[in-house]
Amino acid sequence: QVQLQESGPGLVKPSQTLSLTCTVSGGPFTANYYYWSWIRQPPGKGLEWMGAITDAGSAFYNPPLKGRISISWDTSKNQFTLQLRSVTPEDTAVYYCARAEEMEVTSPLTGSWGQGIQVTVSS
Repeated sequence: QVQLQESGPGLVKPSQTLSLTCTVSGGPFTANYYYWSWIRQPPGKGLEWMGAITDAGSAFYNPPLKGRISISWDTSKNQFTLQLRSVTPEDTAVYYCARAEEMEVTSPLTGSWGQGIQVTVSS
């Protein structure tokens, strides 16, 4: 059974780059039909799909975040990473990584999710 675990800093300063890693275990994860997503939930708001990368390495991003977001694989470490540039306090949220057969996943009932990591953007 696949397991996902988010890691990274819990505090990022405004204008900096937020970098998070999702470590995957219990594969296989190169079956060519999964999407590996990042999703976030700001305080008091719903889940927002941020973007995803396929097993083959093709990345797709939520349009409002395009230009600030990058998702990539490090297959040697069984990890995929999120980079979000030029963060503001509005990027404060719990960030989740997930694996699903659907791309724009926003329900924990779909696929496999990590536990989430709180990231606060503040000076």
